[in-house]
Amino acid sequence: MKRSNRLDLGSARWRKSSYSNGDGADCVEVSDDFPGLVPVRDSKDPQGPALFIPAGAWRMFITAVRSATFSRRVGR
Repeated sequence: MKRSNRLDLGSARWRKSSYSNGDGADCVEVSDDFPGLVPVRDSKDPQGPALFIPAGAWRMFITAVRSATFSRRVGR
């Protein structure tokens, strides 16, 4: 039996980030259906690729975003 390393996103339930742009221009979606992983995709390209981020790293990222610990770099 051949083992696949691909995760099936066909039945994933996606939700749009509350930080996404209201006019549909900057839309990020995530799914909570994969224990230990958080798939992230561009909602304008739902059939396109998704990034799989370890749940712990995603929690740290969200905490940093909410606390505004990221600084914006101009000119990059």
